[in-house]
Amino acid sequence: MAPLHPPPLSLYVHLPWCVRKCPYCDFNSHEGRGALPFDAYVDALLADLDHDLPLVWGRTVQTVFFGGGTPSLFPPEHIDRFLQGASSRLRFAPGCEITLETNPGTAEHGRFELYRDAGVNRLSFGIQSFDDGCLQRLGRIHDSHEADAAVKLAQDAGFDNINLDLMYALPQQTLAMAERDLERAFALQPTHISHYQLTLEPNTVFAARPPQGIPDDDASWDMQEHCQELLAAQGYAQYEVSAYARPGRQCAHNLNYWRYGDYLGIGAGAHGKLTLGHDESILRRWKIKHPAAYLAVAGKPDAIGGDDRIEAARRPFEFMLNALRLVDGFDVNLFSMRTGLPADAIGGKLRQAEEAGWLAIEAGHARPTEAGRRFNNDLVSLFL
Repeated sequence: MAPLHPPPLSLYVHLPWCVRKCPYCDFNSHEGRGALPFDAYVDALLADLDHDLPLVWGRTVQTVFFGGGTPSLFPPEHIDRFLQGASSRLRFAPGCEITLETNPGTAEHGRFELYRDAGVNRLSFGIQSFDDGCLQRLGRIHDSHEADAAVKLAQDAGFDNINLDLMYALPQQTLAMAERDLERAFALQPTHISHYQLTLEPNTVFAARPPQGIPDDDASWDMQEHCQELLAAQGYAQYEVSAYARPGRQCAHNLNYWRYGDYLGIGAGAHGKLTLGHDESILRRWKIKHPAAYLAVAGKPDAIGGDDRIEAARRPFEFMLNALRLVDGFDVNLFSMRTGLPADAIGGKLRQAEEAGWLAIEAGHARPTEAGRRFNNDLVSLFL
């Protein structure tokens, strides 16, 4: 085993409530009924953070990400109170990227200015589609007009780092419809676009009752290829399986995930991954999922849903599962730094992937080929 080098540290904050659960969603999200306990939940988040602080003493937070659920349900003053509390407990890096996931159906005039004043400097809008029929079939609470208006409100408030989430291969969607979605997105000039295929995840409404008219594999692949060409033509470079960005506007928080970085996970159902220097180990920790149960025990050991020490034999697969999502791949030296394993722990598998035409390896750098990106699951499974 080589020494483990503590990687960059991020902070993930889970805000679990939404207006309505979407039928394709498998995240830990819960429909809010009645007045939501914003104050109590922020108190719980800070207590949760206090409990985990000994695991990251002295380290600097590079990025913060509020995910959900619908984080934009939380009024700006509660986001502000959390960030003030967190930054008094942890050192935030200068220019720390702070992202808030936002639903266009919850956007209100004036809120974006206050989110920005609180320290949020990046917004991620869950648009999914600009076609009203598609939005209805997806169970979204907004329409295309509200999507346009919300993004423009954020831009008027001074946000210049904005991601739009778009999905393709939607029920009854054609290639032309997928193209129109991107054209509508381009008109808003976001700095980042996440463009991913609808999948029927287990334990969702869509998995139990699949909607009619989902494009088949060939049609979905045609949409993906055509949309990738459109994104490239507009200056959005693909840097991950489903992520495209203007130069210098890649999502730093997600890049840290894919480079097998560390992150504290706080909030109901939040997951974290930490490199612990005192015993040269890698720990995955998650919190209990249900908001009411979490509120009752946050900051106490009972809030921990589980701890999992990642043994050496599992680290190659964990690293590759993330790093092979990146279009540019990874340096083999980074593998050793993040896992504590020598490069020859994956040498044979790298050669096997190269012989299969899935990886290009040069000067100690491994990069997925076009075939490797298309058959990513097969490529990653080599390292199981």
